[in-house]
Amino acid sequence: MSFLVERITSHVGDVGGLPIQRALPNKGRRVIGAWCFADHAGPATPEKRMNVGPHPHTGLSTFSWMIEGEILHRDSLGSEQVLRAGQVNLMTAGRGISHSEESLSDRIHLAQLWIALPDAEREMAPSFQHFADLPRAALNDGWDATVLVGDFAGERSPVPSFTPLLGVDLVAAGPACATLALDARFEHGVMLLEGEVEVSPAGHDAVETVAPGTLLYIGAGCESVELRCSAASRLLLLGGEPWAQAPLLWWNFVGRDPAEMQVWAEDWTREDGGRFGVVQGYVGPRIPVPPVPALRKP
Repeated sequence: MSFLVERITSHVGDVGGLPIQRALPNKGRRVIGAWCFADHAGPATPEKRMNVGPHPHTGLSTFSWMIEGEILHRDSLGSEQVLRAGQVNLMTAGRGISHSEESLSDRIHLAQLWIALPDAEREMAPSFQHFADLPRAALNDGWDATVLVGDFAGERSPVPSFTPLLGVDLVAAGPACATLALDARFEHGVMLLEGEVEVSPAGHDAVETVAPGTLLYIGAGCESVELRCSAASRLLLLGGEPWAQAPLLWWNFVGRDPAEMQVWAEDWTREDGGRFGVVQGYVGPRIPVPPVPALRKP
């Protein structure tokens, strides 16, 4: 079976004073399964700590994977949780939630991703979950895996998802080579966080060398991939069943129709936050909604 392989270059941005590289959404690729947003921050000691004031979300789950450092999460449900290395915060916005994020450490290394909710769940009640322990697997060939979402190497993550999804953190302390079985129904992305890795999808003629700032997309139909590195490296393997139609994403909202975005933006301008509520305990202003541009259905 033939499948598409393409290289996606991240664009550089800033989140609350923290420099980031954003792999998704991108002009060339908007989603990988339900993964619709992928930021990588660090490893770095920025000039100032990250401080993201209260802001709203709808139609998605925010997925924060902390590799190094600490972040304080607060939300309009009253949740207050410190996220530490090796842990995941999952905030499911559903019909609407707001939250703030503040780094508590000088040095930080973090992956923040969004998961688009399917139609049946996107108006559900919001929720927040913290996962302090995630399953790990030693692949006996130089790679160590932490299973963030889904099933991998005989382990299953406790993190729930509403669509078939995979998220794995893979780390090599030195030279390593492994062939990983893939679910051929899924499309996948190899997102480099540290080092440099040669990626060889089975059935693809070329060997792709990937470094931080590049995501390698592998379309559905690929049954395995070889990962080889000559020095310490780290990557995320993301996957999921392809969506028939990519969702509409603007600012902090994931929806289906431009008219929804205008309603949600107006809701956030209300003093009580409308459907998004109020974040208690954060000292500082909330982030104002930008002007809604002329949007088109995906």
